[in-house]
Amino acid sequence: MDKLITLDHVSKHFHVGKGRTLVAVNDISLNIYKGETLGVVGESGCGKSTLGRVVMGIYPATKGKILYNGKEVNMKHTKDRYEYSRKAQIIFQDPYASLNPRMTVGSIIAEGMEIHKMYDKEKRTQRVYELLETVGLNREHANRFPHEFSGGQRQRIGIARALAVEPEFIVCDEPISALDVSIQSQIINLLKELQDKHGFTYMFIAHDLNIVKYISDRIAVMYLGNLVELADSDEIYAHTLHPYSQALLASVPIPDPDKEAQKEASVLSGDVPSPINPKPGCSFANRCKYATEKCHTESPKLREARPGHFVSCHLDME
Repeated sequence: MDKLITLDHVSKHFHVGKGRTLVAVNDISLNIYKGETLGVVGESGCGKSTLGRVVMGIYPATKGKILYNGKEVNMKHTKDRYEYSRKAQIIFQDPYASLNPRMTVGSIIAEGMEIHKMYDKEKRTQRVYELLETVGLNREHANRFPHEFSGGQRQRIGIARALAVEPEFIVCDEPISALDVSIQSQIINLLKELQDKHGFTYMFIAHDLNIVKYISDRIAVMYLGNLVELADSDEIYAHTLHPYSQALLASVPIPDPDKEAQKEASVLSGDVPSPINPKPGCSFANRCKYATEKCHTESPKLREARPGHFVSCHLDME
């Protein structure tokens, strides 16, 4: 498969005063291939949404490079960012906060086309109608305002906005977490249908592991800003290697009372370390039952433990 996005030792730090630095994303390297869905999972605060925003250029990377089709994208260069924003779009988590309440739906969807000087006014209007129908809404909705829609409808508007400039790559930043369960499957199926039809490449960020397994080709597991495991979706569920990934999967409820009762508990002990001025060693060491002295002093590197299956762990977990 051809590489579309490459992250080369990407980090994102935030200075929080008094000489302290919050390490939100720490030295992540991975490839996202054309036409695939890369799921990114981890508990709240692990840095997955920050990673998505760094990939989009919303947050400039503190270190490392982002390459698109093999060419580095300089997010500090206006021309590079302008061109990249035509190829890469994002669907935000909160459908209520991500839409301008003072703009009509038609104006929201058409804004990207206007910025990139796509089509004339008449063609843009027609394109807005087409996009509304594509995401399951009606052309009559174009003249309404966001407050007139439900959460699921607003997320559909957000999807239409992302599609307007005909991107190749879309970051889906927990696009269903703020929606009712009854609506979540509709949005997921819409995203899959659009990918099948147009060949989009997704980075799908979520914390619901069942949803991630359903939609993703590969899964990246993050913990405290670090990439701890990366593999095909089926592989990572069948042969989970990293102790944190194992605990994460063990926490998923099984819809069978008997099997759920028999399931081996994998409760993590200890507290999540602070991401501010992190100590040397593995970020998971203080919660890992397999941790050795080396784990507390030396940070593990991502290595290929099985064909196509990468893990960041000192232990021989194969």
